[in-house]
Amino acid sequence: MKVNRIGGKEYLFLAFLAAAVTTAFWFILEAFDTANLIPSTVSVTTSFVAAYLTFRRSPFYALAYAANDIVLIVLWVLAATEDVGYVSVVICFVTFLVNDVYGYVNWRRMEHRQASAMRTEYRRAA
Repeated sequence: MKVNRIGGKEYLFLAFLAAAVTTAFWFILEAFDTANLIPSTVSVTTSFVAAYLTFRRSPFYALAYAANDIVLIVLWVLAATEDVGYVSVVICFVTFLVNDVYGYVNWRRMEHRQASAMRTEYRRAA
């Protein structure tokens, strides 16, 4: 799989889309009387950004998922303060966080290997 780099204009486009998704889901979650409205809305935003970056094959997808994991850890810790049975879900999302950080590190390694291979190929062709 080829690692992709996205530029400033695309990040701006992503920010616009994320703002639109965040605004829309704020009202949707509010209509459903969602508990912890702010972190729940942030979770939707980080999930959207992560999915977009995954689609674009950016190594930063893993950091967006890690941010989402942190938001979900906070939400489930809040739930666990009321029912200790939710501690297992907190542990699950901590595991996801570790996995996403590991994924980011490995995507960056793959990106460096691909860049090195491209430089070698360029030198051979010249």
